[in-house]
Amino acid sequence: MRKTLPRLVRSRGTLEDLLSRRGNGIGLIRLALAVAVVASHAKPLGFGASDLGHHLFGRQTNVGTMAVYGFFVLSGLLITRSARRASLGRYLWHRGLRIFPALWVCLLVTALLVAPLVALRENGTVSGFFDRPWEPGGPLAYAQANWWTGVRQYGIDGLLVETTPWGRNRGYSVFNGALWSLKYEMLCYLAVAVLAVTAVLRQARRFVLATTVALYAALALHWWGTGRWSGPVATVSGSVELPLLGSVSYHWLLYLGFLFALGASFDLYRERVPVNDLLGLGSAVVLALSLLLGGFAVLGLPAFAYLLIWLSVRMPRRLHAVGRRNDYSYGIYIYGFVGQQVMASLGWSRWGFVPFVLMSVAVAWAAAFLSWKLVERPALRLKDWTPALLTRLSGPREPAVAPVTVAPRAPSEPGPGDPGGRVGVAGRPGSADAPTDELPRLGVGR
Repeated sequence: MRKTLPRLVRSRGTLEDLLSRRGNGIGLIRLALAVAVVASHAKPLGFGASDLGHHLFGRQTNVGTMAVYGFFVLSGLLITRSARRASLGRYLWHRGLRIFPALWVCLLVTALLVAPLVALRENGTVSGFFDRPWEPGGPLAYAQANWWTGVRQYGIDGLLVETTPWGRNRGYSVFNGALWSLKYEMLCYLAVAVLAVTAVLRQARRFVLATTVALYAALALHWWGTGRWSGPVATVSGSVELPLLGSVSYHWLLYLGFLFALGASFDLYRERVPVNDLLGLGSAVVLALSLLLGGFAVLGLPAFAYLLIWLSVRMPRRLHAVGRRNDYSYGIYIYGFVGQQVMASLGWSRWGFVPFVLMSVAVAWAAAFLSWKLVERPALRLKDWTPALLTRLSGPREPAVAPVTVAPRAPSEPGPGDPGGRVGVAGRPGSADAPTDELPRLGVGR
């Protein structure tokens, strides 16, 4: 006991010291968050019940929503680091490659493969299904409406209404409700781009911290105004219609924006963020108590954010390899809902909750595997591509300078600007040109 307590209290270092490109467990955490979303959706999609954890957590939140919160914390951390290290054009190119190709293929697969098969089963024929594909409710209209991450059409041709618990409860067609969060992720990406191009990320990081504090204050004041410690979190009223994205809720802008900004602040102040086991375990305790007793919005959210960062560094090193080469988290997230809707329409939930969850995860994982191998990874190979026109406009590169051999000096004869007679070598520790680690890019949005 005497030895354990000092170990817990002693800081392991800072986030800058410990969170490197390969020495972290963010890949595993993202994978766990994606699976948590699928598991949470199993109850409403398969059985018409509330999301997993809704009642256990005092109706403050649920497992799926918490997973989305976690994605935004990690996204804020990773995307901010990416924006600090890349030009604006390269940053936007990387973000587009990570989000759009997999999303577009998912929309087309849903509209042109899954929906016709559902129509065949429900109607006994696909006759008429493609008669007016571009009209509202049609399959191609579905893909077009959701092309830029904003979900402006949830259903196709009135399918899955009478054959699924979700459709019967809602009264309308829904194929992929999980895509709702992508537009908020996209807005955060654009906000980071503005901060990068205005040099805020490099020269005025206090602005990001102040924004994070302001968002938290607004969240806390809104929570305080509800007059209750526990129970359902009151929704921030109002929304705004944005081009390509559709309706954007002020409620989710506040909550998800705060968590993304908090993750960004972790990165910008990485040299001051301590990695401490006592803080990590304490954050887990605060999170658990807030979920069970109340106060999740003001106490649990910040605790959850730090817990994720702490876990990414302190989990066993043998787990760091998960998601390093193959990142299936995004694919699991975007294919999980549509797979569960189809399985629910087939009646596969009749075997019970646990079997339905296992089948849901297996189907989502299989779709994610194909998405990664056939779409996402090939797209990411283009991350360093530059259009030929821009290459010509940038002009020819300067010819490489031949290496110059410097004769060794005696220890008593240091050269100018070289105290002690030591010459820096590019790429070696201590050199100004030594390469720096870069974190892997976000799998979800995410």
